Amino acid sequence: MADPSDTESQACLLVYDGQCRLCVTAKNGLERLGTHADATPIRMVPYQSEEAKQVLGECYRPGRPNAAFLVRPNGEIASGLDAFLALLPGLKGGRVLSVLLSLPLVKPFGYLMYWFVARYRYSVFGKVPLAEASENPRTPSRETLHK
Repeated sequence: MADPSDTESQACLLVYDGQCRLCVTAKNGLERLGTHADATPIRMVPYQSEEAKQVLGECYRPGRPNAAFLVRPNGEIASGLDAFLALLPGLKGGRVLSVLLSLPLVKPFGYLMYWFVARYRYSVFGKVPLAEASENPRTPSRETLHK
């Protein structure tokens, strides 16, 4: 039987901004979407966590992150749109989007859009408390249950 820590060490780690409403929503969407059975497992942690600080090493800067990060099992780090492009082939429906983003002019436009959204995400989408970012999306919050 495989040791659970072996599976965890083989997973990619997606580091997202745990205070950004768009980032938290995207994380919850990725969790619901799921991956192909043959895809590398993905764990997600907020940038504001101690684990993110440790795995990002020199890439970590205190305060608000400029991008999301994908840390591969071999320690390689991709950031921004490249972090999400690396995830696409393993996501259900992601292969089609991956092909679309490989077309000329589409990928550079994608980088520009990512930069714009990342730069203005708090003013456009808002901010959430960090505790809300770590809630299980399948578990309703107490506020939801009592409304």
